[in-house]
This record gives sequence, structure tokens and C-alpha cells, in this order.
Amino acid sequence: MSVPTYTKAGVKATTAAKLPKGIFDLEVTSHELLKQAYTAYMSNSRTVNAHTLKRGEVSGGGRKPWKQKGTGRARFGSIRVPIWRGGGITFGPTGNENFTKELPVKTKRQAIRQALSVKNDVISVIDEIDFKDGKVAPVAALLSKLGATKKVLIVVDAKDEMSVRATRNLADVKVTQARYLNVYDLLNADSVIITAKSLDIIAEWLAPTSAAATGKTAKETK
Repeated sequence: MSVPTYTKAGVKATTAAKLPKGIFDLEVTSHELLKQAYTAYMSNSRTVNAHTLKRGEVSGGGRKPWKQKGTGRARFGSIRVPIWRGGGITFGPTGNENFTKELPVKTKRQAIRQALSVKNDVISVIDEIDFKDGKVAPVAALLSKLGATKKVLIVVDAKDEMSVRATRNLADVKVTQARYLNVYDLLNADSVIITAKSLDIIAEWLAPTSAAATGKTAKETK
């Protein structure tokens, strides 16, 4: 499989970058694995902030609101019982919940291969992107030349302060390192720009090591 290659200035080159078929050209017949990796990423990014107070943690209510008998009302020992307004919460969040989801390394890598294959029609390979001085204008001009619109994912070999500064004021543009590529960012991107060095890292990192990774059967590998 090949995609257009662009020079540093963003002008289309005459050659095409060869993308490994075992990574960028898989036949994805089921999206179940992509769903698992996507939801796992969201779960692992979730912050646990909700915290409610139980009956014993609510202040006040130390005195019995009225005597046990003779009033005609229900018997209560505290105004902080869960059925009273302002009382404690039963089975509420405590802030100690764990929403993380673990996926095997091979499963994660296969999911990334599938995501790259699903998005292969919006992938562009570029020689390199100059983030010198952290200027926004050159990066914006480059994205315009590449026709990258809406949500753009830029994959670089090394992410530094200048790359962050040059893109943080561009709406819906995210820079990530090749080694931190994930299904969530890939599926949410409308355009994916990969530098040449990043492509080499991805090819080495996600190189299929078995027939299952390439999507072939045992008979086809013989």
C-alpha cells in the first residue's frame, strides 16, 4: 500500500511512501477489538472526582429529633439518616472507584493496526515538520497545503515543547509521539499526518509477528 509523500514545505512529491500491509492494510471485518481498545482508553483516562458522604460522615444529627413514642410520628434516631433531606447517601460514590481496564499488549497493538487500516485513506506521510521557535503560522500553512481539516492528528518521532507551542492554539490539532499512538486518537481524527521517522518507528513497533497479527490463516502462511 502507498500514500502520497510530501516534502518539508508541504509540496507533493513525485514518489509515494510504502506503508507496510501488515499494519496499514488489514481487512477489518469486525470492530469489536476497536471498541474494546477505545472504551479502555476512555476508562483509563477517567478521573474519579465524585464523593458523597455516608450517614456517619454527615455533620450534625447527634440528638434524637423527637422522643421515641407519643408523637404519632415515625421513630427516628437522627436527622442524618439517608431517607431525610440532607442526610447521608447510601451506596454513593466514595472517590475510590477504579475504572481502569487492562488489555494485553498484543491486543492493544492489533487494535492500533486495525485503526491505522481503517484510517489509511486519510493518512499522509511527510518528510518532517519544522516546529522551530514554536511558530503557529508555518504549521497552519502546512496543514492548509495538505488539505488537513477538522480534527488533525500529527504523529512525530519526538514531542517537545516547541511542537506543543506551535499547535496548542490550532483548533482540533493534536501532536503525539509514534510510540504513544492509540486507537482513541486515530479513530477521532479526520486527517492523520505521519512524519517519515515516525513511520519507521511505527513499522518497527507494530511489525506483525504471527499469522494472527497479519490476518492470515495458517494455510495461507504455508
